[in-house]
Amino acid sequence: MANTNNSRAIRPRTLMLVQFSILLALQAIICFTPLGSLPALGPIVMTLMMIPVVITGILLGPKAGTLMGFCAGFFSFMVWTFMPPSPVVAFLFTPFYSLGEIQGNFASLLICFVPRTIGGTIAGLIPKFFKSGNIAGMITGAALGSLANTLGVLGGIALFFAPEYSDVAGRAIMVVMSSMIITSGLPEATLAAFVAPAVCKPVQIFLRRAID
Repeated sequence: MANTNNSRAIRPRTLMLVQFSILLALQAIICFTPLGSLPALGPIVMTLMMIPVVITGILLGPKAGTLMGFCAGFFSFMVWTFMPPSPVVAFLFTPFYSLGEIQGNFASLLICFVPRTIGGTIAGLIPKFFKSGNIAGMITGAALGSLANTLGVLGGIALFFAPEYSDVAGRAIMVVMSSMIITSGLPEATLAAFVAPAVCKPVQIFLRRAID
């Protein structure tokens, strides 16, 4: 009986670890390869970075979602430090770059890590206010988790670096960054709201049948 109970207790933890590992591998692919970006409006692209984060939160809960969000922040930090897509704005996400006299600092780390981490937490918490497995909860959690990342990043930039953008060029950069809420943030949230339930619902059904 003891061995049977132990095996039953271990199985959900093993299953969770396997799911998290698969999603973490997907997160790495999205962050470190061009597969993680899709065209949005004009030259603006929307990233798929938050897709594995919100899926993790919905499938595995807020703790796992928070951890995946932190991992996404760490991967993003590595990208912006070692292979920045745009060195001009790399200082916003890593302390190892600068733009003229503006140097990245600890606030850059906050912008890089905190919004993604919170996005995973939100994606995991929101569905708990709905009936278990409710698609509306998945859609809401995924959309709000993705938007939390976008608003957190842009809010952090405005809070910590707005004083540095006092000249005309700086104000132009701020306008472009702010417009990303519409050109990038909303498409990303919409995509997350569509993909999350499309992935999570079948997985939940399959796992429920497999475990039972």
